[in-house]
Amino acid sequence: MIRRWLQTALLSTGLAVSAGVASSQMKDAAALDVSRVTYHTTQVDGLKIFYREAGPKDAPTIVLLHGFPSSSHMFRELIPRLSDKYHVLAPDYPGYGYSDAPSRDQYAYTFDQLADTVDHFLDQKGITNYSIYIQDYGSPVGFRLATRHPERVQAIITQNGNAYDEGLSPFWAEFLYAYWKDPNPTNEAKVRRLLTLDATKLQYLQGFRHPDDVSPDSYLFDQAKLDRPGNDKIQLALFYDYRNNPPLYPAWHKYLRDKKPVVLVVWGKNDPVFAPAGAEAFLRDVPNAELRLLDTGHFALEEDGAEIAQIIRAFLAKNIRVE
Repeated sequence: MIRRWLQTALLSTGLAVSAGVASSQMKDAAALDVSRVTYHTTQVDGLKIFYREAGPKDAPTIVLLHGFPSSSHMFRELIPRLSDKYHVLAPDYPGYGYSDAPSRDQYAYTFDQLADTVDHFLDQKGITNYSIYIQDYGSPVGFRLATRHPERVQAIITQNGNAYDEGLSPFWAEFLYAYWKDPNPTNEAKVRRLLTLDATKLQYLQGFRHPDDVSPDSYLFDQAKLDRPGNDKIQLALFYDYRNNPPLYPAWHKYLRDKKPVVLVVWGKNDPVFAPAGAEAFLRDVPNAELRLLDTGHFALEEDGAEIAQIIRAFLAKNIRVE
C-alpha cells in the first residue's frame, strides 16, 4: 500500500509540476508575444506610411519620433525594451525608412507637413493620449504635435531633441546658416556634404566612448535610404525648412511653462550637432524636469540603449499610470 501511495503521490506531483511548467511557459510566451515587434504599413493622406508597433494596445502609448537621417530603424532595440508595459509606435516620416518618398512636387517637405502626417497617422490609429520620444528632427515634429494638442501629450522624453538656441552647436553655422539666408549653388554644395556616408558615420560615431562597438548596420541602413534617386532633393528641402524651427522656440517654451508636461531630458553630451547646453536649457521652463547627460554622442541609443530604456521606464513609472 505504501508503494502504491508513493506511486500515486509521485504521479500527481509530476502532473502538478508539468502543469506548473506549462503555465509558466504560457506566461513567458504571452510576455514574449506582447514585446514582439510587428511591422506594418498604412495609408495616410494617400501615402504609404510604415511603422513598427509592440506592446499591449490598452497600455499607455509611447510614440517614438526619429531624427535625420534615420527612421524607426533607430528604435529597433528600444521598442522591445519598453513594450512589456507600454504600447509603442514608431512611424517612418515620408522620405525616410520604408515609407513612401514622393517627389517635392507631390509632397511639401516641411516640418509642418511632417507633423500633419504623423498627427493624421495617430488619429487613424485612435491614439489620443501618448508620450513622445523626440530625437533630432523628432523634436520639431513632436513640439508641433504638443502645441496643437496639449491635452494629448502626457510626457516628453527628449534625447538630443533640441528646442533652445543654446543647443545649436557650431555645426549649424558651419553648414546651414548661410544656406538659410541664400540657398545658392555654393551654399547648397556645402549642405550636400551632410548627405555623404562620412557625414552619416560621424553622427553615429563622433563622441562615442566605443565607436568600434556601433553596428555598421545603423549608418549603412540610413545611407542606403539617403542614396535613393531623388532623395537628395527631399533632404535639401527639409534642411532649408529647418530655418523655421528656431523662431518657434519661444512658443514651445511657453507651452512647457503653461501646460507643464512631465519632461525627461536624456542627452548624449558629446553630440556634434546639439550641444548639452540645449539639454540644460529645458530646466529654465521645466524646473522639475529630469536631466541625464550621458557620455556618448548624437545617436545615444546605439551605445547606451539599455541604460536609456531603464531611465525611461523609471521615469514613466513615476509619472504615467500603468493599469
